[in-house]
Amino acid sequence: MEIGSMIYIGFGILGAIFFFFVGYILRKYTARMKIKHAEERSKIIVEDAKKEAEARRREAQLEAKDLLLKMRAEFEKESKERRRELGQLERRLVQREENLDRRIDILEKKEKEAEVRLHELNARKKDIDEKNEKLATLVQEEKERLQKISGMTVDEAKRILLKRLENDVKQESAYMIKRLEEEAKEKADKEARKIIGLAIQKCAADHTVETTISVVNLPNDDMKGRIIGREGRNIRALEMATGIDVIIDDTPEAVILSGFDMVRREIARIALERLLEDGRIHPARIEEVVEKVKKEMEATIREEGEKAIFDVGLHGIHPELIKLLGRLRYRTSYGQNVLQHSKEVAYIMGGMAGELKLDFNLAKRIGLLHDIGKALSHEVEGTHAKIGSDMARKYNEPEIVAHAIEAHHQDIEAKTLLAVLVQAADSISATRPGARRETLETYIKRLEKLESIADSFKGVEKAFAIQAGREIRIMVKPEMLDDVQATVLARDIKKKIEEGLEYPGQIKVTVIRETRAIEYAK
Repeated sequence: MEIGSMIYIGFGILGAIFFFFVGYILRKYTARMKIKHAEERSKIIVEDAKKEAEARRREAQLEAKDLLLKMRAEFEKESKERRRELGQLERRLVQREENLDRRIDILEKKEKEAEVRLHELNARKKDIDEKNEKLATLVQEEKERLQKISGMTVDEAKRILLKRLENDVKQESAYMIKRLEEEAKEKADKEARKIIGLAIQKCAADHTVETTISVVNLPNDDMKGRIIGREGRNIRALEMATGIDVIIDDTPEAVILSGFDMVRREIARIALERLLEDGRIHPARIEEVVEKVKKEMEATIREEGEKAIFDVGLHGIHPELIKLLGRLRYRTSYGQNVLQHSKEVAYIMGGMAGELKLDFNLAKRIGLLHDIGKALSHEVEGTHAKIGSDMARKYNEPEIVAHAIEAHHQDIEAKTLLAVLVQAADSISATRPGARRETLETYIKRLEKLESIADSFKGVEKAFAIQAGREIRIMVKPEMLDDVQATVLARDIKKKIEEGLEYPGQIKVTVIRETRAIEYAK
């Protein structure tokens, strides 16, 4: 039993050793397989990690290249801009350096000239001082010599001289007092006649109104509102374009145009009538129609000149003189129409020449052209007689005609019988009863003087005297004057009007500066 147990125990021990050994071998194999599998997985992981790292490295390289390109482009752009700025700055510095060099040269030149002038002045001063000293010595010597010759002292000579001067002054003052009294009486007579004449002329108010206003009939009173326009823009545009006052009052179906210039007033009348016929009344249309009427007025003026020549029976007159004759149709002298006056003088000249057996046509030619200078008297300096004679010579009129024109107001001596006849004919036409009104001419001259004062300033484009001379409107060139300069211009014109013009009441000076921007939608 013991032996069997030992055998079983031995087999058990052997079995245990065998299974231990087999288990050890299996565990070792399993561990080896796990290690191998782990190594393979680690290799795969390492390869994947290498591939991912390589991809990320390439991606990082691409991003770095893009960033580098962007930074390079920005740097090049910034450096180009900096180079451009530096180039401009360099050019400016070079230009400033050149300007400074020129200024330095000019200053050096002026400094040298100043030194030369100073040297000359010092030399002159020294010479003058020497001459003054010599003169003082000579004067003193002359005084001493005179005292010896006259046997009188300086005080005694002064007393005698003052006494003689006192007698002379008394005698001269007596003559002066007498002359002043005579001048005062003469002036008082003239002033009295002037006052009486003005008082009489005030009774002829209708005549002045008729020659300074035009009436435009309206189809109905509703048209007044269209003429005025929104916030008065239409009426302002018409007044600015023509230089004429447009008066809209309670007069039924009528608008009054007031202005001293007959050409402007006629242009305003025709333009307004056309606007009323057309029905389109707005600032742009007003300016368009006014410009068109102005061009047509030139043709009308020529027709008036040709008609005057035909009425008088003349021919061979230069076209420019014909145009000037037509302008006289819209000019008055002391209330008398100058073209009508010229035709009347021509008729009178013709009659007198016929009686005296002189050249009939030449006499009428002189009579018609004698006041031709009045068409330009506001544009050219000088008397209308001198201007007219210059125009006659310029356009190849005979010298006898030019001389008679220049002498018709006795500015020069009349050398021909026709020159004397034109003086007589002019006086006959002007002095007939009711021919002239002095107050109207004075009124017109004052308005024309007012406009000429405004036109004399630089930058003024147009100037219109309106409101019977109580206001002067000046349109200036916006590219030449800014708003501040326009204000200064108004003040300067006001001062010049106060200094050079006599007028009743006060005159409003309005300076208008306008800038327009025009585009066309297509």
